[in-house]
Amino acid sequence: MKIRIILIVLVAVLSGCTFQTKHRGYVFPENIEQDAANIKTTAQLLDMVGAPQTKTLYGDQVWIYYGEDENYRGPLRHTFSNKTVLLAWVNGNSVKQIKILHDDDLPDVKIADGETEIPAAIELNAVQELFNNIGRFTPAGLGQ
Repeated sequence: MKIRIILIVLVAVLSGCTFQTKHRGYVFPENIEQDAANIKTTAQLLDMVGAPQTKTLYGDQVWIYYGEDENYRGPLRHTFSNKTVLLAWVNGNSVKQIKILHDDDLPDVKIADGETEIPAAIELNAVQELFNNIGRFTPAGLGQ
C-alpha cells in the first residue's frame, strides 16, 4: 500500500516536469565567428544575420544582436544558456568592426528587488483616481 502511494506521488511530481528549451532573439549560424570576419558591408550583415534588434543613439553607431536559449526544467527556475551578443560598429554602409560575446564574456547582472521610485510622482488612492478622471473621457458615440 505504501509503495503504491509513493509511486502515485512520484508520477504526479514527474508529470509536472517539463524539459523544454525555447530560443529567444537571434539564431546565429554555427560558424558565426568565421563568417563575421568576412563581413565588410551593412548589406552583407543584413543578409547574414538580419536587421539589428537595436542601434545606438549616441557616439559610434553600433548595431546590436542578441540571442539566448531559455531552459525550462519542471518546477525548477528556468535558466538561460548559449547567450550570444553580436556588436557591429557601422560607418555609413561599411562595417568597421564586429565583436561577438558569449556566456563567459557577459557580466552577471543582479536584478534588484522592489520598484524604482519616480521623482516627483503623484500617488493617488482609489477615490482620488476616480475624481481625477471625471471629465477626461467623452461619452461613446460622440466621435471625438
